[in-house]
Amino acid sequence: MEITVIGGGRVGTGLARLWRTAGHAVTVLSSEGGDAAGADVVVVAVPAPAVFEALGRVSGLAGQVTVDTCNVFGGRDEEFPSLSHQLKSIIGGPTAKAFSTNFAADYDRVGEQLVRPSNLFAAEPKAREIAERLSHDAGYDPVFVGDLDPGARLLEDSFGLTRALARQFGHFFYRYARPGAL
Repeated sequence: MEITVIGGGRVGTGLARLWRTAGHAVTVLSSEGGDAAGADVVVVAVPAPAVFEALGRVSGLAGQVTVDTCNVFGGRDEEFPSLSHQLKSIIGGPTAKAFSTNFAADYDRVGEQLVRPSNLFAAEPKAREIAERLSHDAGYDPVFVGDLDPGARLLEDSFGLTRALARQFGHFFYRYARPGAL
């Protein structure tokens, strides 16, 4: 798969490294921007307050399948159900929210776990298969929480819970499974 990652920070470069290891062709666009035309999927991995400035520096976005990894710190534009919906209004393609409930600092440790950690994601039908594959290829078991609406907002709002747990445990992996599957 041809993947363009917008964001050269810990999330963007960490996921790019995992996906390259899985055999994908990955281009990381940092703050200078670039061209995303021809990508099978665009992954937005910048701090939420910088999203719109970053997207303004990237060409070739129109209609691309998009995966939003951003966490929302503070306010958001309430005209949209979620930041993912706002990104969709700009890019226009099928959209998913994923990787926002995992710690980027631990991406290099995903493969060391006794069982695959989970990755919660929400997606529109035409983005779901790609979000599942990217989750799996990064070393996670994808856990679908539902369509983008209301799933993306649920994931964005869970950031406080993730931070509260991190204060107790430090960084952590999590696993969701049916009874008897662990």
